[in-house]
Amino acid sequence: MSRRYITATEESQIIERSNRLCEYCRCSMDYSAQSFVIDHIVPIAEGGTTTMDNLAFSCGGCNGHKYTKTQATDPVSRELVPIYNPRTQKWLDNFVWSDDLLQVVGLTAIGRATINALQMNRSGVVNMRKLLLMAGLHPPNY
Repeated sequence: MSRRYITATEESQIIERSNRLCEYCRCSMDYSAQSFVIDHIVPIAEGGTTTMDNLAFSCGGCNGHKYTKTQATDPVSRELVPIYNPRTQKWLDNFVWSDDLLQVVGLTAIGRATINALQMNRSGVVNMRKLLLMAGLHPPNY
């Protein structure tokens, strides 16, 4: 399948749709030292398309860990499950913030598997959440 470029208009729409947050770990583009990218939820190599319903806004960390993964193992059930899809699933149905608001906790097999696969609680992201929490800017509004 040929890969088409994402237009500037599409990129702006994707960023706006995400509220400038990584659609996986919810870190903010406005305060992150990481670059953000447009992620193919289902990779081109796996038959995914460059269409709005297959594109998500992702921080470089989540995107790098996701790479071409579409499935991951739930650490509780040990079952292979799909990775969270921000176009077809709701974040709050699969994830919640820990009591101290610094860690993403999986509510479902998909949530737990995605957290592990994308390493959504990487030390740099947790440190950023801590600083943003102290500044009254975390957790993000949905």
